[in-house]
Amino acid sequence: MTGESWKIYWNEYAKDAFIYGSEIIFHAKDDIEYKNELMPPGTVIKKWFSKVNYQMMRIEPSLPMIDGEGRYHISLDASAKPPDGLILKLVFYDRYDAEAGSRIIRDGRDDFQCPLKTFSYEVQLINAGVTRFHFHSITITEITDGK
Repeated sequence: MTGESWKIYWNEYAKDAFIYGSEIIFHAKDDIEYKNELMPPGTVIKKWFSKVNYQMMRIEPSLPMIDGEGRYHISLDASAKPPDGLILKLVFYDRYDAEAGSRIIRDGRDDFQCPLKTFSYEVQLINAGVTRFHFHSITITEITDGK
């Protein structure tokens, strides 16, 4: 059974995106074309946050608040060649902004549960050997037991 669901889009052009040598074309809210022939594998292409310092970053949080007791499913909707050329990384932080854990998702979708001391988290889109792709969205869905 699934509970609440959230769609995350690539809303900002340059905030927390790897733009050096990149061509980013916004066709629609859910269709961003990204090209960069010289970007090395392992580069963080884009980040989304559940908590931000608005005075410093001038953006609003783009991720939903989740808790350490819930279970969630995350899925990446993007078309890339090779199909496994994009990786998602979840990084969890405690209330003092120290890293409390992380999880790497290689096949574009997985279930996860954050550490109990999680206060905030971020999602990173990482290059795993792709030079161009179309990004549509990331979906986070709460998993409920239905009991």
